[in-house]
Amino acid sequence: MNEMRKIYLRRNTLMSIVFEILTIICGFILPRYILLYFGSDTNGLVSSISQFLGFISLCELGMGAVVPASLYKPLAENNQNKISSIVVSAQRFYRFIGILMLIYIAALIAFYPNLVKDSFNFTFTASLIGIVSISIFAQYFFGITYSLLLKADQKQYISFIVNSVTLVLNTLISVALIKWGYSIHTVKLVSAIIFVARPFFLTIYVKKHYALNLEIKYKDEPIKQKWNGIAQHLASTVQEKTDTIILTLFSTLLNVSVYGVYFMVINGMRGLVYSLTAGMSALIGNMLARNEKKELVAVFEKFEWVMHTLTTLIFTITGLLVVPFVQVYTNGISDANDYIVPGFALIMSIAIAARCIQMPYNVVVQAAGHFKETQASAIIEPVVNIMISVIMVFKFGLVGVAIGTLVSMIYRVLYLAFYLMKNIIYIKAGSFFKQLLADSMSAFIMVFSVSFININVDSYIKWIGVAIVITFICGIECIGINIIFYKKYAISSINLFINKLIRIGGR
Repeated sequence: MNEMRKIYLRRNTLMSIVFEILTIICGFILPRYILLYFGSDTNGLVSSISQFLGFISLCELGMGAVVPASLYKPLAENNQNKISSIVVSAQRFYRFIGILMLIYIAALIAFYPNLVKDSFNFTFTASLIGIVSISIFAQYFFGITYSLLLKADQKQYISFIVNSVTLVLNTLISVALIKWGYSIHTVKLVSAIIFVARPFFLTIYVKKHYALNLEIKYKDEPIKQKWNGIAQHLASTVQEKTDTIILTLFSTLLNVSVYGVYFMVINGMRGLVYSLTAGMSALIGNMLARNEKKELVAVFEKFEWVMHTLTTLIFTITGLLVVPFVQVYTNGISDANDYIVPGFALIMSIAIAARCIQMPYNVVVQAAGHFKETQASAIIEPVVNIMISVIMVFKFGLVGVAIGTLVSMIYRVLYLAFYLMKNIIYIKAGSFFKQLLADSMSAFIMVFSVSFININVDSYIKWIGVAIVITFICGIECIGINIIFYKKYAISSINLFINKLIRIGGR
């Protein structure tokens, strides 16, 4: 791996981790204030509206993955005309999506308020939809293409910096407005204005650092696989939105709020794991473009081990600690007892862990441009999720939709792993099963070893104390298991960590 790729990978990873940590912290703070000052129904309404608006990304048709995949080769070859053509084509596409979004927002304003009319009047709900949609519209109409260009060019850290600054600013101002007694509409309007700044900053950076010809004309479509990412994108979007939509349609806003609180925590952990993959897609895409097969296999095997190991450790700890955290988080809320749902917490932790384990296989498949070849399984995944969730939500509520999510995600990770082994990387299936065995043994030993610890806490200080003890025990055990199964990777990672501490201490 050449030096510049290492530098970009470190920058992307570092800023991704910083952004995800800030996302987790801010994600805990703001909903807490909404719950305290506006109640569970309003929190559930905001969460539900955000998920419904998120469905506009279905119209994106997978371009978020296809555009970077199309840019890897021309960026590696420094082909400015090809880069400009792809950017212009993508801009036209996303501006069309922006127009479609206006139509979708109008339809949502007309029909969605009827779903929650027992809790909120039409004007309240319709105006909130319009406000929340402002920043999403700006993203599609102005900035998303430049964000994808930076991602493909291994400079995603620029986006992370902009996103981090606006995220912190939004949280500080929103909390202040809530405490000063402003309405939820005012709070969300100010948030929208802050987030609109993101695409404008990215536009300024790209125009300054890239010699793009935005007036370029082309005869043939420069994005060859423009329509081949549809299935993967549908799968991703439906997987993200299905649970909240089904709960909105067939359950209560209280359950939507409960789901939102747990998902905030568990998804925050997923973001932390995902942050370690920032730059990997561009790195692997660059290797594929240069046909560096031997180096690619070595990078992938280490990438796979890191993702499996960290996912197992982080989500075992999350499964143990999420209910006590929610118990403290919802303390003082009138319906706090309704938020204690350990079965749902356990199943969702496993489901999101499966999504994280899927990441290394999905990254390589997308970087290789195998969208069309894997689209059948991508369609099956959300179908399985919807069918099981709809059937089970009536009897099991939150647990029912969690089961649907878990089954569909397990199917998808198994499919992608075996597809990758047979069609791109060509490694033996035994290595995958060995990794799953190490994951299972680690999780079992970690859960068993801390089962004697009392995790019933009533304050953040006590929760942090318990979390430190459990994390320390689980971390030691996870390292031990991986020294048995993956001695080379485990020892090299420990040495790398120790050397970094020595360098930091020596400064």
